Amino acid sequence: MTRETIAAAEDSSGPADRDDVPTPPLRPGGYDPGDYAALVVDSAEEAGISALLLMGVLHNEAYKPHHPLLERLWHWWKPEASFGVANMHRATFEQVRRAHGLTGRWKDLRDDPAFAVRAAALHLKDLDGRLPERHVRRYRRDELLALGYNAGERNMLAFARGVPPGPMARSYLRRLRANRPRSAEVLASYAGRGAGALEAATAAPTTDQA
Repeated sequence: MTRETIAAAEDSSGPADRDDVPTPPLRPGGYDPGDYAALVVDSAEEAGISALLLMGVLHNEAYKPHHPLLERLWHWWKPEASFGVANMHRATFEQVRRAHGLTGRWKDLRDDPAFAVRAAALHLKDLDGRLPERHVRRYRRDELLALGYNAGERNMLAFARGVPPGPMARSYLRRLRANRPRSAEVLASYAGRGAGALEAATAAPTTDQA
């Protein structure tokens, strides 16, 4: 983590900003979102969102290498690529930065996992504030928020009204559901709460549906 990034994190202080977060490994197959369980819990608590949702998003976004060097190479090959362990695009980050007064830059997401996860949590918080309390029964609220993270707010609102998602959004939702037990297990293990917490997390109820 650079000195500038640490200073930015301190300026936008929050429980998730820390300088002891591990850098994703250079070997792509060695990356595990579970390594950031403590950061996910802190960031989710700060933003007032579900840690299970945030961990699920990290698992869904783990399809590409996240080491800073590899992300630089990815960005060279694809200039409009997203950055950080939560794969955030520049336009989305700029919205979050303005809404929450973040002093870090979009490119800092690449080198600072703590900043990247915190920005993702704040974005999910913003989406949650824009999602109506009532929505179609086929989705949990957290699923709609994850779809909003992936496909954008406008599509999230359409899905909430019952508009069928396209192939990419359906694939994202399938992976989110498949990753839910793994995400819950990681969080339960981190918290030391055992199987009861795992069962509760995987069976979290859908709220306020139409």
